[in-house]
Amino acid sequence: MPTYAIGDVQGCHRTLTKLLLRIEFDPSKDRLWLVGDLVNRGPRSLETLRWARQHDASITTVLGNHDLHLLACAAGLRKPKQNDTLEPTLTAPDAPELLDWLRRQPFLYREDGFVMVHAGLLPAWTLADAETHAAALALAFRGPQYADVLTAVYSKTPLDQAEATPDWRSLANVFTRIRMCTRDGEPLYEYSGPPDRAPRGHIPWFQFPRRRHDDVTLLFGHWAALGLHLEPGIAALDSACVWGGPMTAVRLPDLAVFQEPNAE
Repeated sequence: MPTYAIGDVQGCHRTLTKLLLRIEFDPSKDRLWLVGDLVNRGPRSLETLRWARQHDASITTVLGNHDLHLLACAAGLRKPKQNDTLEPTLTAPDAPELLDWLRRQPFLYREDGFVMVHAGLLPAWTLADAETHAAALALAFRGPQYADVLTAVYSKTPLDQAEATPDWRSLANVFTRIRMCTRDGEPLYEYSGPPDRAPRGHIPWFQFPRRRHDDVTLLFGHWAALGLHLEPGIAALDSACVWGGPMTAVRLPDLAVFQEPNAE
């Protein structure tokens, strides 16, 4: 009854199917953890979402930035970008059911010494902090104020009465977009290239010397330019499948690596 964690799928459903064959995934007894960004840029987002919802009992996924972008486009808060591949999903007859399923997924999942998020955590957060923030954000996405919360996530202006209102935008950005941070632990969201070319004075969030959540192994994706990166306590799994690279799975708990060449 193995568990596998898989990097960003981003609509590369054909490659995902071949990777599942490679690891001999059996949904009746095996489990999959997906690090988010199920959709967009790849050609088969609709098939990916349908597959994920169908196998809900055997998979755990967290929300990524492209997943949130899909939800925002469906709500009319954003327009699809030129390179997006979301139209078939947005216009599918079962889109309401798929999107409702998607928005109910968590932002963080923790089990047996492993923590899965899409992008990362603020170095200053303890695990208790991260779990509290992720739970509040997920509850807001599932609740009756979902439209208001999604609007706040994509708002470019500060919320009124910010002292009394959770900063949903900042929280969502950390969980779904962080890559680099300053030496003071503040996030940098604009840079997406490899770590060794980052602006001076910035380091990957997970290499922050005073990170407060180093007693677990953190599984994440989001950073295609980083690629597959394994070090003690860290497993970065976005191996850039949507850009022509392989799709990566690691087996828990030993982190054995399995990869499938891009088949899209």
